[in-house]
Amino acid sequence: MSVRQKKQEMLAAMHRARALEPSSFVPNKLLDTLIERMQLKNDAELCRVLEVQPPIISKIRHRKLNVGATILLRMHEKSNIPIRELKELTSASVH
Repeated sequence: MSVRQKKQEMLAAMHRARALEPSSFVPNKLLDTLIERMQLKNDAELCRVLEVQPPIISKIRHRKLNVGATILLRMHEKSNIPIRELKELTSASVH
């Protein structure tokens, strides 16, 4: 198998995996709730408070990066919102 074929196969696998992601994943609800409860102005201020680079929040907001354990723990530590509630916010249904 050539390098090009391997690359195409890997890209196809990534697209299949993305298609299997739960459609109920709602990162905007989580991020907007954090901004509201912490009385912040925007994503940039949230980045400063969470001590993460802006591309991290941007990738989460645009569903290119999942909310991992490390960032979830940091959100909990900085906001005092229970981890269970933070996890529920990521899977809140859109009505």
